[in-house]
Amino acid sequence: MKIKPYIDKLNASAEYKKFKEKYKDAFLVAGFFVLDLEMKQNIHQIDFYIPSKKKFAAFTLDGGVTLQILDAPGKKVPEEMDMQTNIDLDAIHGILEDEMKNRSITEEIRKIIAVVQNIKGKKIWNINSILSGMDILKVHIEDSSETILKMEKTSFVDIMKKMPVEQMQMPGKGSGQEIKIEAGEDADEAKGELAKLEELGKKIEEEKARLKKEVIEKEKKSSGEKVVVEKRIGNGKSKEGKKAKSVKEEVA
Repeated sequence: MKIKPYIDKLNASAEYKKFKEKYKDAFLVAGFFVLDLEMKQNIHQIDFYIPSKKKFAAFTLDGGVTLQILDAPGKKVPEEMDMQTNIDLDAIHGILEDEMKNRSITEEIRKIIAVVQNIKGKKIWNINSILSGMDILKVHIEDSSETILKMEKTSFVDIMKKMPVEQMQMPGKGSGQEIKIEAGEDADEAKGELAKLEELGKKIEEEKARLKKEVIEKEKKSSGEKVVVEKRIGNGKSKEGKKAKSVKEEVA
């Protein structure tokens, strides 16, 4: 799985050409990718920033080319970048597995959510992986050297516990209120983190539902096999009983 074919697809699309004509000041800021190693429901998205509108433009490249204009999560202007990466999408899984083995992490990777962007002039891969045990593996990789800058395994519950309660006011059901976070650059970053957590939470809930369905199906199958075995044993006992009765009658 390579990035380049998706960039070529974007550049050749009518949607992108219209976008560049309308928003001449827009520049590329990130690539967002979901690599689903089980269900193969992958997502490939390229993000642009529009300074004149203070909005993001997200191009999704799976199937056709679709564009969404989104509000910026904070005031901080993202750094411009190009999509010439040293690490390709098909290499990420192997890089993660090698480092997991070095750290004696034995779980399997089910899904990879990867964002590549420039941070302080360096191209960094910010990766959240969902593991087989429903833990989350957070990894930062420097693109140019393929160096693991950070690897941390945690659970989704632990992540939510780390969010300061005083920094957010969760809306009531149907209240129409937005999540409120204290102003300032740190709050902008917190908002971005919260948005990522909410997206990750959705993915985890989907994974939990799928695993629950698997367990139920296995239990049904196991229960069905048990009934068949018991029926066969019962038939065997019945036959033995008939045979014993026949012998007894002959002796009499």
